[in-house]
Amino acid sequence: MTTFQAIADRVEIQALQAEFTDAVTMRDRPRLAALFTADGVLRMPNIPIELTGPEEIRLGGEKLQEQWVFFVQNTHPGAITIDGDTATGRAHMHEIARTRNGIEGLNYAIYHDSYRRTSEGWRFTERVYELRYLDTTPLAGSAPGETAEAPAARWTEPADADRLERAADALAARGFGVEILPDLEAARARVRELVPEKASVFTTASETLRLSGIDDDLNSDQYPHSVKPRVLTMDRETEADGIRHLLATPDVVIGSVAALTETGSLVVASGSGSQLPAYTGGAARVIWIIGAQKIVPDLPTALRRLEEHSLPLETARTEAAYGVPSAVNQLVVFNSPTRFSEGIVLLLREAVGY
Repeated sequence: MTTFQAIADRVEIQALQAEFTDAVTMRDRPRLAALFTADGVLRMPNIPIELTGPEEIRLGGEKLQEQWVFFVQNTHPGAITIDGDTATGRAHMHEIARTRNGIEGLNYAIYHDSYRRTSEGWRFTERVYELRYLDTTPLAGSAPGETAEAPAARWTEPADADRLERAADALAARGFGVEILPDLEAARARVRELVPEKASVFTTASETLRLSGIDDDLNSDQYPHSVKPRVLTMDRETEADGIRHLLATPDVVIGSVAALTETGSLVVASGSGSQLPAYTGGAARVIWIIGAQKIVPDLPTALRRLEEHSLPLETARTEAAYGVPSAVNQLVVFNSPTRFSEGIVLLLREAVGY
């Protein structure tokens, strides 16, 4: 027989779940932290995060919310089992979000809860987040007051040190040589060490190479076998085969990428395809210089970055230079270096290029 106390306890626990959601959505972390007991634990294995005690939960939550452009959470109560002054239960979650590092979409999840009756009412002793469904399809809408520049900002903000290290570790695990460098000047100096003066070197079209001065360095008299100056003097029709061979098989090819995933995949897009033969096995050594803003969580986000950010900027460049828009006519994802090429990534801590 259900007692009045059992009904009251169930109502109070559901109110506790709703209070949690309200505090999250309203970004009120002190209020959220106060919903846990002194030894309460919040676990989110998919991130992964484990926070113990109200103070850790408050600080950890504030760090998480700094990454959001917006976040909205809805709670649907699940089963609750009460045993005196303790209880267990579930809460079913529906969430939509956009983060500053390019993740957006919706998900469905379950909180597996443990509760304890205290002098201040029911409190969480444990919340464990289980992600059940994730859809990172770009959201059509935006938060009220969100400016047109706000979504684009996520493509230009440099990744923090943890994400840089995560991407570097993933690249190394896939067989790439990886170095994290502080800035363009350090990359410029390192390239001089990596490219022998007598090597045939091909510098691809890249804002990163242009801004750093690397393009000028490698196409100077110091590198007599540089490919680009030779190709520029050749006739596109009568010497097409010679141009193709020079571009396809240099000793070293150097450029950048549209995006780098935290799981270690490099995304390269091309309008002409001129750099791809060298990248995909023609060159003995491939060097990519990558600004920290190009790091994204996964391949779907990498493709969004390409379409929303890199392509419009490259189109503006090609229209100014050649009077025609750019296009993604070829797209290559490198999950490892090719068999006969050494792949080197110089990963910068600053934002460079687009």
